[in-house]
Amino acid sequence: MSIAPRPPIPSLIPESAPFTPEQRTWLNGLFAGMISLEESVTPLSNEQAAKLLPDLLDRGAPAEADDGAPWHDPAMPLSDRMKLADGKPLPRRMMAAMAQQDCSQCGYNCKDYADALFTKKEERLNLCVPGGKDTARMLKNLYAELGQAPPAAKADAAPAPAAAQSAPGRSRDNPVYATFLSRRRLNKPGSQKETWHIEFDLAECGLDYVVGDSFGIYPANDATLVEAVLSALEAPPDFPIGGRTLREALTDGVSLSPAPDMLFQLISYLTGGDRRQKAKALAAGEDPDGDAATLDVLAALQKFPGIRPDPEAFIESLDALQPRVYSISSSLKCNRGRVALTVDAVRYEVEKRTRLGVASTFLAGRVSPGDKIRVYVQKAQHFALPADPKVPIIMIGPGTGVAPFRAFLQERMATKAPGRNWLYFGHQRSNYDFFYEDELVAMRSAGLLTRLTLAWSRDAEEKTYVQHRMREVGRDLWSWLADGAHVYICGDATRMAKDVERTLVDVIAEHGARTPAEAASFLAEMKKQDRYQTDVY
Repeated sequence: MSIAPRPPIPSLIPESAPFTPEQRTWLNGLFAGMISLEESVTPLSNEQAAKLLPDLLDRGAPAEADDGAPWHDPAMPLSDRMKLADGKPLPRRMMAAMAQQDCSQCGYNCKDYADALFTKKEERLNLCVPGGKDTARMLKNLYAELGQAPPAAKADAAPAPAAAQSAPGRSRDNPVYATFLSRRRLNKPGSQKETWHIEFDLAECGLDYVVGDSFGIYPANDATLVEAVLSALEAPPDFPIGGRTLREALTDGVSLSPAPDMLFQLISYLTGGDRRQKAKALAAGEDPDGDAATLDVLAALQKFPGIRPDPEAFIESLDALQPRVYSISSSLKCNRGRVALTVDAVRYEVEKRTRLGVASTFLAGRVSPGDKIRVYVQKAQHFALPADPKVPIIMIGPGTGVAPFRAFLQERMATKAPGRNWLYFGHQRSNYDFFYEDELVAMRSAGLLTRLTLAWSRDAEEKTYVQHRMREVGRDLWSWLADGAHVYICGDATRMAKDVERTLVDVIAEHGARTPAEAASFLAEMKKQDRYQTDVY
């Protein structure tokens, strides 16, 4: 007696429904049994599925096992991150597409931003500032799996509903106005760098913060650059754009670097022949002339001279000007009603034109004392002093990475925390680039700063970085770790932070009598216990 094979379970749940393959198989079987299907079936729509099982559809992103997010590494190229995430649920692949810094410039951490996109609580695909165009392009491709991708955020776009509910000054979508107080150059004459100590008055807006938090700034574009763009457009500066003038929109409404894909798409409509093909290639992320990485908005207009886009269509093709987020370098307990930042002014040459970091040079020169600036406080997610003030801390922050550690030391001083404090600081030259030298030396003399280890990369023929100093005092460093010290790293994500982490593993292995694998496990356990925290960019 033969038994006829069981017919396959029909597919009722649409592929676009937010379920894992296992959930979809189970639900297909459930619904097939519930409605006694025989031969012909019609797949359920998302709306029909929601009526039958609304609680599952309302759960948002599908549950997933804790895979440790192996792609969550800011030093890893995007292509490598996407390979590691291949085959994972869509929210995880969206997460892998991001810059993986958890810098909070988008208003989320990377995982929460991915989940918000997946559930469509957030529709802006271009919020990942460090990820730039590559991340935005990848997110657009991934978002298409949920349906038609939304347009990129515009300067006058309404904030996401979830973000709009935040208290004033507590998110990028609900900033307040703070008064710019002062700037002070931290490098001495002769330095090859330009770094500023910046202060804002928070008394009027009433914002507060805790050490470890970051401060968001809404900058304005350089006026000279705005005038150059207006000249290239040959458009009247007072052309009306959504209740504002064209000049105003270019000043603080849209980003002028880098040139977005939509601008090249617009240009392709306004030209022909080889120029149209080049514009289309640039819009698709290609690099026909090898200069795509250097094209800001002005350079794009100059590359295709003679086009005369409608000003409103031109503004629509540009990305919204994003805020910039800086580590706070002060404690309210020592600076009542004020906040301080430590900012490198970014200037560099491309094709005989000086390009400017929009926010850094805004703070370094274009804003004046007394000016009101839109700001907000970005709460730290995993970057805070130990709850127990007796716990020792090790802070590694070369360059502007010293910012949050100045705040930590001020906080420990104000609260009379008994825990030991060890700071690693480095820069190019000791005579010119020793930020906050007087303060740190005074803290060292007073005993607040138990150890101050310095590294100067240009004082000798052989470059010395903070990781070299860590190896030199590896035995003492291990002693602090064995005594329960928390380690904090702030600064460059792609090189310094990775070098410091590798060095720390080596120190643990050598002085902690462990194999390399055991040392890596020791550091991984420190991360789980929040004893190893980073603020990288």
